[in-house]
Amino acid sequence: MAATKNVETISMVDTFREFTEQKKIDRTTLVSVLEDSFRNVIAKIFGSDENFDVIVNPDKGDFEIYRNRVVVADGEVEDENKEICLSDAQKIEDDYEVGEDVSERVDFAKFGRRAILNLRQTLASKILELEHDSLYNKYKDRVGQVVSGEVYQVWKREVLLVDDENNELILPKSEQIPSDQYRKGETIRAVIHQVNNENNNPKIILSRTSPEFLKRLLEAEVPEINDGLITIRRVARMPGERAKIAVESYDDRIDPVGACVGVKGSRVHGIVRELCNENLDVINYTSNTKLFIQRALSPAKVSSIVVDEENRKAEVYLRPEEVSLAIGRGGLNIKLASMLTEYTIDVFREVDENEADEDIYLDEFSDEIDQWVIDAVKAIGLDTAKAVLNAPREMLVEKADLEEETVDHMLNVLRAEFEQ
Repeated sequence: MAATKNVETISMVDTFREFTEQKKIDRTTLVSVLEDSFRNVIAKIFGSDENFDVIVNPDKGDFEIYRNRVVVADGEVEDENKEICLSDAQKIEDDYEVGEDVSERVDFAKFGRRAILNLRQTLASKILELEHDSLYNKYKDRVGQVVSGEVYQVWKREVLLVDDENNELILPKSEQIPSDQYRKGETIRAVIHQVNNENNNPKIILSRTSPEFLKRLLEAEVPEINDGLITIRRVARMPGERAKIAVESYDDRIDPVGACVGVKGSRVHGIVRELCNENLDVINYTSNTKLFIQRALSPAKVSSIVVDEENRKAEVYLRPEEVSLAIGRGGLNIKLASMLTEYTIDVFREVDENEADEDIYLDEFSDEIDQWVIDAVKAIGLDTAKAVLNAPREMLVEKADLEEETVDHMLNVLRAEFEQ
């Protein structure tokens, strides 16, 4: 039987069908949601939907509703929703008899605008719920994967992206490379950092600062990693500035560092551009702690290392000309080395034995240096003048928690003593 289409109700069916095509919701789910929506409204109008048949054809965009009632003698109708008197039944078909079932077509449009509005709201709610389920199911098992999205809106605290199915993805400010600049309509890549589904409201959080993002980019550029011949063991990043990557090969014929860097850096050029010119240092991983720390401090050449494995600390001694290389601009190199090795690294200048004999305890300078400053320096393990002079200035500022002016004054006093 062909259905008489109501413009408002049919448009909702069409709209829902378009939604399912975009979100790839199966036909069975589509029919079920539409039927549930109609039944919800019917139950509110008649008190029950048990005796109704709802037939939805989403492909054609139409639907039919039938109410099933039992024929009873005139004057004996107790429930008008489930029973129909004989005379009314015979107006539909003149051969109906008491006890038979009557299936009568219901024109949904005659229920009024309130019923149609109710249907629209119910349907919209179920569509939103399905959309959330679809989004969550698409991304819940993809944490750590790289995705591309088009910039839709740029805000102060986050950037809103949309994927190829118009799903919303969020790139928070904290997960953006500091020098990143985004323009509406451009496509950017990021790694899926988190997938939250609080109160059935999924949020897909992306990151461009995560070490996982750098790992995935390397896997895409270096076939040996993708094939399992080279493994990325550790990654440490200062996003947009510098990163250190420790790699290991299970095939002695393969140089893991050379394979990752490529001829003249060909394999990392694209990654460096993607990461806003973030410099990449690739080193060979080793389980030998001293050797690993030594490699992590590259390009500085280490003279000797003392390792405290229990407290995961390392004292590194270098020639004076190597200290600045080990620390790096703004302390970047030593910070990354500590992150990569997971050891706290302290750098010291090497002292000749002859010079060591001439050392002086810090307490003897209390007339020129405030005692609280001396105590702060002694608290980080530096008891003598030579020990302080051989320690990097940046370390004194950071670890002793002193102002730069205070450190400079102390160093000037100590140097003056040995220049006399």
